[in-house]
Amino acid sequence: MSIIVQYGDTFIILACLFGFFMAWGVGANDVANAMGTSVGSKAITIKQAIIVAVLFEFLGAWLAGGEVTDTIRKGIIDPAMLEGDPQLLVYGMLASLLAAATWLLIASMKGWPVSTTHSIVGAIVGFAMAGLGLEAIGWAKVGQIAASWVVSPLLSGTIAFTLFKSVQHLIFEARDPFAAAKRYVPFYILLVGFAVAMVTLTKGLKHVGLDLGFGASLLVSILFGLAVMLLGMQMEKRVQAGSRQVDHFGFSGVERVFGSLMLFTACAMAFAHGSNDVANAVGPLAAVISVVYSEGAIDATALVPWWVLVLGGGGIVVGLVTYGHKVIATVGTGITELTPSRGFAATLAAAVTVVLASGTGLPISTTHTLVGAVLGVGLARGMAALNLRVIGTIAMSWLITLPAGAGLAILFFFMFKGMFG
Repeated sequence: MSIIVQYGDTFIILACLFGFFMAWGVGANDVANAMGTSVGSKAITIKQAIIVAVLFEFLGAWLAGGEVTDTIRKGIIDPAMLEGDPQLLVYGMLASLLAAATWLLIASMKGWPVSTTHSIVGAIVGFAMAGLGLEAIGWAKVGQIAASWVVSPLLSGTIAFTLFKSVQHLIFEARDPFAAAKRYVPFYILLVGFAVAMVTLTKGLKHVGLDLGFGASLLVSILFGLAVMLLGMQMEKRVQAGSRQVDHFGFSGVERVFGSLMLFTACAMAFAHGSNDVANAVGPLAAVISVVYSEGAIDATALVPWWVLVLGGGGIVVGLVTYGHKVIATVGTGITELTPSRGFAATLAAAVTVVLASGTGLPISTTHTLVGAVLGVGLARGMAALNLRVIGTIAMSWLITLPAGAGLAILFFFMFKGMFG
């Protein structure tokens, strides 16, 4: 207990620095998932993507990032095991933040889209193994998270494949693709509005006191989808038919219809992402603040001070602006060539997967979901459309994420224990 009283201010300053570094990593790596398809399909420029993401990621993190957050993320550790030694939780959370952020820095420099959730989960597993022993870890929970590596890309890839095949069949193979686009796109707009509202309501707004429950969220989302559809139909009237481009799928007028849709999906994905993934940075930070303020009492959830969410939102924004372009390039152009219609199918598939996961309580990774969706769209055009070398590198970086986070966390945990203990 005396260690926490003695070094309390130092712990909080370190936690804020590492929390900001972790949020920077979320911005540099994970935000690219929300923006990669829009930039890769040339629906928006990289500059516009950064402006959209800065605004909506920050709003998501600040407005909906959570008054109360799981300090011991996702029930991986049993808090009762730490009651006798609360300083171990402080060392562990500092080590976890620093380890996950360091791994995200390495991955972002290489342009690898890795999961920030898996980075922090790996780090917490590492610290728990080193500090508390194997029996302290909820292995069932860790297994569930590891299973999501396979489930999320498969699910989103299947949905993206189906969606793009339907666009191809109904619109691009029609006698007059432009007329077909005007006929069918409103239904896709309805789907987008519905999926986006569901993502936001189920994942985003429960912390603002708007926890509507699944049924009410469903109803609100259908109404929102209908409203967006009417708005989209008005916007559609302004799009003129263009000539056929070199690409077999490329009626420029048709692609412009999908291009206007992409901007909307990008804003919504950025908001949902900010509200959801800011917890990876502020959860461990909130745990340290809670333990220090209560002089050693350990609570499974902790109130997050408003300035912590601002710190998290600010870190995400700085990360995106300084380093986000590398991962955006990998997701947007490295895996397969995207056009607005393909990017739209991928983003919508990712949003639908996030909704399904929220409704069923399945832990998924936004990164794996989006990369899986882009793969699905590529597959719909045949294996030749995929860059297998890039896909192999991404798969390798996913496999390394948990052990890398765990290894670094063990190293930093013993370092902090030596410094303060």
